[in-house]
Order: sequence, then C-alpha cells, then structure tokens
Amino acid sequence: MFRILQAPYRPADADLLDQMYRLRKRVFIDQLGWSLQHCSAGLERDRYDGMDAVYIVWTDERTGTLLGSTRLMPTTGPTLLYDVFSKTFPDAACLAAPGIWEATRTCVDCEAIAALRPDIAASDAFATMCLAIIECGRAHGIHTIVSNYEPHMKRVYRRAGLQLDEIGRSDGYGRLPVCCGIFDISPPVEAAVRAKLGLPAPLFAPIAPERVAA
Repeated sequence: MFRILQAPYRPADADLLDQMYRLRKRVFIDQLGWSLQHCSAGLERDRYDGMDAVYIVWTDERTGTLLGSTRLMPTTGPTLLYDVFSKTFPDAACLAAPGIWEATRTCVDCEAIAALRPDIAASDAFATMCLAIIECGRAHGIHTIVSNYEPHMKRVYRRAGLQLDEIGRSDGYGRLPVCCGIFDISPPVEAAVRAKLGLPAPLFAPIAPERVAA
C-alpha cells in the first residue's frame, strides 16, 4: 500500500515516520557508509525533515511494515540540491520552479520485501518506488524531478525505464562523485516504467492536489 504523508502529521503517522527514519539510517549510514552527522537513537533525519517535507511511504498491507520511502521537497524552498550539492550542476542552470521538485532519501527495505513480498525482486522494488514518485508528481502538477545520486545509480534508473538527463557531477562530497540528474515524469515515461514492472493499475489513489501542490 502506498501513502502520501504531509505535515501536519497525524499521531497515527508517528510509528510510520519512526520506521522511515530507522530505514534511512540502515540504508544510507550502515549499508552505504554515508557520513551523515544528524543521526541519533538509530534514526537518520536532517533539518529538511522539519520543513514540511512530503513523504511517499510503501507499507505491507497485512503487517504495516515499511517497505520503502522517499522524500519530496519543492525547489522553490530550501533543498539539499541548492544548499549542499550546488557544485553538482552548472551555475547557469535554474532548477527552482513550482513544477520541479527534489527527491531525496529514496530507499527500500530489501530484507522486509524478501520476507513479506518475495514476488518482488529488489531491483523491481526500487523501480516501484520510482513509479510512485511519478504517480504522485503527475497528480499534483509536478513535471520534473531533480535528484542527486552516485554514478552507479544511473544504470539502475535507466533499467527502470526512467528518462534521465545528467547535467553535472562533482567530487568532494565523499568516496564517490555525486551526480545531478533531471527526471522527466511525463505520461510516456510513466507508461514505460509500468510496462517494465507489469503494473497497469495505479499504486495508490492520489490525495487532493492542494495537499501537495506548492
């Protein structure tokens, strides 16, 4: 089951948000070795999580266990893209617009998926999260997603059927270079990802547009 969470969060969302922060810690710090200083009590969260971020969460319908998540932020406000990774794209590039949103911290819990959804391969699980971003974006007036990623992820995105325009990259952030990519989320792209996954039906029923639109 896919859901969209946006502030003000309900008390019932507290456990789900806690699961999301714990998953991010396991994926980005424990598994990928990112040097993130804002981690405590097994939770990975930063100042952008306190800025009315929009989250897409994927849960198992029977147990409520979190299977994956991502964070969306409007580029018209503070973003990691401009505040931290500005060296990854040309100075002349203007990526701040109401229809362009930043996606960060996209991850899936491979162990939970293997245990609860063994019919879904890990690569397809990540592609399914990407499809959820496309659905959410297209339902709420977003036409472009911008994201920073490590070089090997470009192959993962392309295998999922995404249309990616890499506009720059830079060293100096960690062990690997960090790239900046622009993702078109037009109807043809959505159709291509759906075809690769064999998922003709929507992943979730989008909430009212005014809940997500900037």
